[in-house]
Amino acid sequence: MPDSEIELQERLKEAGNGLLNPPSSVDDLLDLLDVIFWCWHLLLKLERFLSNVDQAPPRSMQDALLPTMKALISSVLLRHSDEDVRFAVASCMSEITRITAPDAPYNDDQMKEIFQLTVASFKKLSHASGHCYTKAISILENVARVRSCLVMLDLELDELIIEMFQHFLKFIRYRSHC
Repeated sequence: MPDSEIELQERLKEAGNGLLNPPSSVDDLLDLLDVIFWCWHLLLKLERFLSNVDQAPPRSMQDALLPTMKALISSVLLRHSDEDVRFAVASCMSEITRITAPDAPYNDDQMKEIFQLTVASFKKLSHASGHCYTKAISILENVARVRSCLVMLDLELDELIIEMFQHFLKFIRYRSHC
């Protein structure tokens, strides 16, 4: 295994464990500037790492991903009060879903919550410039690549599918006025 892959595995473990074990005291969190910056910084690093992991990775990489997968599904991150943090989590989740496809990485209830986050991220498609737009496109590409919509249909997330298409139509209307 090349050194770069071993390094990637170590960084994934480190990022996942960092998210699993955030500092407990408010003062320690404030020392990291603030909770949002800290989470955002870790999530940005994590997104870069995950985008470099191939689909159906070897067992050692799957093991390295476990802390990250566990941390991302925590309610602290999935239901974070900051929209940008939830958006970064959605981006990471789209990469996890891509990596584990065709298998779902979580149980049905957890996947429903992930899909809610994913569909909410499509609001960023209307911001046709900048980093958020690029991430939203990346999430959309991952959804299309692994055909996540089929899982959404299997889970009978009809309202969420309608909401997703409403975001797409809003984006199309926005783009046609530019």
